Amino acid sequence: MDSKIDIRNRIAKRAAEEIQDGMIVNLGIGIPSLVPDHLPNSLHVMFHAENGILGIGKSPEEGKEDPMLCNAGGFPVTTIPGVSYFDSSTAFGMIRSGYLDLTILGGLEVSEKGDLANWIVPGKRVPGIGGAMELAQKAKKVIVVMNHCNKNGESKIVETCTLPLTAKKCVNMIMTDKAVIEVTKHGLLLKEIMSPNTIEEVMIKTNAPLLISENIKTIH
Repeated sequence: MDSKIDIRNRIAKRAAEEIQDGMIVNLGIGIPSLVPDHLPNSLHVMFHAENGILGIGKSPEEGKEDPMLCNAGGFPVTTIPGVSYFDSSTAFGMIRSGYLDLTILGGLEVSEKGDLANWIVPGKRVPGIGGAMELAQKAKKVIVVMNHCNKNGESKIVETCTLPLTAKKCVNMIMTDKAVIEVTKHGLLLKEIMSPNTIEEVMIKTNAPLLISENIKTIH
């Protein structure tokens, strides 16, 4: 493990490996916003944001932020050649029309069937659901990146979500600080372990049945 890379960036780096040349990709707030920093320069990818940008680049260097350029979460971004700007209605039209190849979102809970809850904890004030509902339903592939457990040490991967849902049966892959899990028609398939965790530790910390891949890998 590279000690210089914190766990949030380790998760983002792994998620970046799912991005292929030529894709149109939307990134959620938090860990997903780190993904562009881990893409090889050889890949041509157009990152989309609900506030009206197609062509987001890597995070700007400190002190070189452009106050007029930000992502949907309000954080500074850069742009790449070919960038385009448009209003939010056009941005959501692109999502709802199925033009996004991939969305990488944060999560509060994911069920064994791929249901996603990621927008509210009842009793806490939030600005709104944002674009998560449309993204989760309309993107061709949905990856959720998050901590494996919440602040109380409880699994965020569950048999049935208890929090208000964003969308049902929408998640294809889950990437956490402990593992990479694929949502299949047979259940949750544990494919990779994030070192220094073990298979046994991941199973104990997951509140849903796990199938174990025959070719399970370890991410160092």
